[in-house]
Amino acid sequence: MLLAVSAVPAVAAAATFVWLGMVLAISFIEAPLKFRAPGVTLQLGLGIGRLVFRALNICELALATVVVACFAVEPPAAGAGAAAGLAVVALLAQVLIVRPRLASRSDAVLAGQEAPRSRAHWAYIGLEIPKVIALLIAGVLLLAT
Repeated sequence: MLLAVSAVPAVAAAATFVWLGMVLAISFIEAPLKFRAPGVTLQLGLGIGRLVFRALNICELALATVVVACFAVEPPAAGAGAAAGLAVVALLAQVLIVRPRLASRSDAVLAGQEAPRSRAHWAYIGLEIPKVIALLIAGVLLLAT
């Protein structure tokens, strides 16, 4: 007799790994390389970065919503839930606290003003690292269910 296995953990795992892949590709590959391309000025790089990270964060929020909805339907093991929860908290901190600070600096630079380097970039990266680790752990634990 075959046991019916719920697809909910698989959907949560898929959303988690897609989210992880997007963060790795954008934050750790695209963002640092964009400023090394010939002809990319600080203003141009910041303009591109704002568009790309706005789109990334929207996708991340959508994927986080999918994961949370899956957990509401079928609660995961405690470890997977805690890891995913950490990723969601890190994302919310980035979107609600850090990005507005980054936006104020980029607004000034895009307006042609000299603006000092912002420590908010370090805060954003400081949240990306545990978020990536948490997504990896959550995804692996979800696959194990």
